[in-house]
Amino acid sequence: MRIADIVTRSRQPRPWVDADKIPWYEPGFSRRMLREHLSQEHDLASRRFVIVEEHVRWIHHHVLRNRPARILDLGCGPGLYTSRLAKLGHSCVGIDYSPASIEYAREQAARPQPDCTYVHGDMRTADFGTGFDLVMMVFGELNVFHPSDARTILAKARRGLARNGVLLLEPHRFSAIEQLGRQGPSWHTAESGLFSDAPHIWLEESLWNSASRTAVQWFFVIDASTGNVTRHGQTMQAYTDEEYRSLLTDCGFKSIELLASLGTTEDAGQHHLMAILAR
Repeated sequence: MRIADIVTRSRQPRPWVDADKIPWYEPGFSRRMLREHLSQEHDLASRRFVIVEEHVRWIHHHVLRNRPARILDLGCGPGLYTSRLAKLGHSCVGIDYSPASIEYAREQAARPQPDCTYVHGDMRTADFGTGFDLVMMVFGELNVFHPSDARTILAKARRGLARNGVLLLEPHRFSAIEQLGRQGPSWHTAESGLFSDAPHIWLEESLWNSASRTAVQWFFVIDASTGNVTRHGQTMQAYTDEEYRSLLTDCGFKSIELLASLGTTEDAGQHHLMAILAR
């Protein structure tokens, strides 16, 4: 792209068509994202370790009742939850699309520690396996999938659970995605960042589509030395509480419990997320 293409861009992008997903699979992006996952300065890509550890204790005590379990973590990233759950005696499998995150998780699992297996794959098409006591998908991951893909993932999760197994989701609140879509454009400069190792200008724009209840995000990265423009985009689907209940019911779940947050208290800066337990 050129800078002129930014000026003439569509003000009404098509959800899931003009902006689907940011390039999790691309090696350079994956490597830079891993750096953000492991950062202890913010909770943007992943939460800081102290919060992850509080969540893991809550999952171990409140969800699993202190009993050893087989756990599947969808969108596991670098294994921050699975590695800690395994140390509490659980057997864990993690699936993620990011090659750098899976490589890091496997390196950690190769060290002397409890049972963790990691699969590099797209959860829309990956084989989940069966016999899990808990399937979890945290940190808003569900909303980045088209509704039809979300149904596919949840249906596979249902088939992957053992008798009396539990699904743990941490999706976005409807209001949070609408607010994201309605926020104004912004920009900043960076010596390096998530989308580029080179100095660049980062332009970000979000648009709310009231018909589809989606927020479309565009990221324009302008290389400081060449002026070349690269565009990335993603769509996020908003659901009301009742739509979450209906979606899970349609996929074969019952005893659906909506919680204010994951864990015992709401994380500072994470009020846009909620938690759901279903059996």
